[in-house]
Amino acid sequence: MANYKFPKDFLWGGATAANQLEGAYLEGGKGMNLADVMPGGKVRLDVIGKPGFDFKIDHEKYVYPNHEGIDFYHRYKEDIALFAEMGFKTYRMSIAWSRIFPKGTESEPNEEGLAFYDRVFDELKKYNIEPVVTISHYETPLHLITEYGGWRNRELIGFFERYATTLFERYQNKVKYWLTFNEINGATHIPLLGLGFSPETEETKLQDSFQGLHHQFVASALAVKAAHKIIPESQIGCMLVYAPTYSTDCDPQNVMHSLQEQRIFNNYCGDVQVRGAYPAFSDRYFKENNISLDIKEGDLDVIKEGTVDFISLSYYMSRTEKKDKTPEEIGQGNLIGGVKNPFLKASDWGWEIDPTGLRIALNQLYDRYQKPLFVVENGLGAYDKIEDDGSIIDEYRIDYLRSHIDAMGEAIADGVELMGYTPWGCIDLVSASTGEMSKRYGFIYVDKQDDGSGTLERKKKKSFFWYQNVITTNGEEL
Repeated sequence: MANYKFPKDFLWGGATAANQLEGAYLEGGKGMNLADVMPGGKVRLDVIGKPGFDFKIDHEKYVYPNHEGIDFYHRYKEDIALFAEMGFKTYRMSIAWSRIFPKGTESEPNEEGLAFYDRVFDELKKYNIEPVVTISHYETPLHLITEYGGWRNRELIGFFERYATTLFERYQNKVKYWLTFNEINGATHIPLLGLGFSPETEETKLQDSFQGLHHQFVASALAVKAAHKIIPESQIGCMLVYAPTYSTDCDPQNVMHSLQEQRIFNNYCGDVQVRGAYPAFSDRYFKENNISLDIKEGDLDVIKEGTVDFISLSYYMSRTEKKDKTPEEIGQGNLIGGVKNPFLKASDWGWEIDPTGLRIALNQLYDRYQKPLFVVENGLGAYDKIEDDGSIIDEYRIDYLRSHIDAMGEAIADGVELMGYTPWGCIDLVSASTGEMSKRYGFIYVDKQDDGSGTLERKKKKSFFWYQNVITTNGEEL
């Protein structure tokens, strides 16, 4: 018997992002956004992460799976019915900024885009599924990237505030839980996804990234203040990609190095958004890396006034650090760096699997902030095989999720206040990192392949019925 119980109002559900499943990229008055020009396949990060990416579509060289996604735009009723059949209490989703403001700069929103999300929220309400809405999830309007230089440009603060305020006013009776920026702290690793620019050089990457983050901190705080004013009962959180950082051994030099990496990657953004001020350790880091922030009068007051109500996080892997590491020691597949951990197995894509790391992460965050936590992404990207009888026996996914849910239960027993759990890609969708459909996360299989072929038929995997029972028993039967 487990020595924990999940709270009776625990929010079980699943998570997706608009750009990875909606499709209909030119329908309903939607403007182009970053995901629309990102090619599919393992070349994706190589192409978009380098200076000189021209943000143009080249059908002769690449495929663009995000254009169709899994056609949620037209099939949302079918998909939400499947979520309801699993017993979802909540559904974490994002709104595509360029559906609401096609260029990002308009003074008036696009009514067709607003009406689409009205229909989605109404469908969720029909099944008593509570939406958790990410305002910006790698969906920066392309116009703000090509004409304004992304979040390096302070003008995006005002554009974002108008967008967020529009959402709060429109959906104030339909959405209670909001998140501002998806995986905000990941921006220093891949600035294009979160900040909407490719650094010109490695020398300018840190300066531009931390300046862009400052603009997002101000924008996030303004959104928090607006949400509290327009929807007094709302709860609005930050969203971190969290990876507890281990030292490769007990050499104090490696321990110190891992602490420094932990602080900058895991703590920096959280400290600003939760505590409302820049952490003391950032001063030395900025000096040693020649980072000088342009902070305008009033910015720090806004950040202090606009702290979040809860902390949401994605957790996929831990990170193991060593002060002086060779290229051969770096863990393959770990987008956030680090060396291989000899005690951990890895997924088909090289992501190390560490359920205990989730318990550590939740304890670290709760110890630091004493704010409610919400695991809004966690899952296993894997190749799925359809058996001769049409079934999909994804025991590997069940094993992964079981161990991580157990780790959450242990964290609750440790005293952590945990609001809910929404595994990533509850229905198969386009991978953000590689643009592949074959990297599947879902409880629901979608017949679409990497080359774009497929019927888009939905099919329940074994994990669908397993997770259904987990929700029914409130985590007592894993």
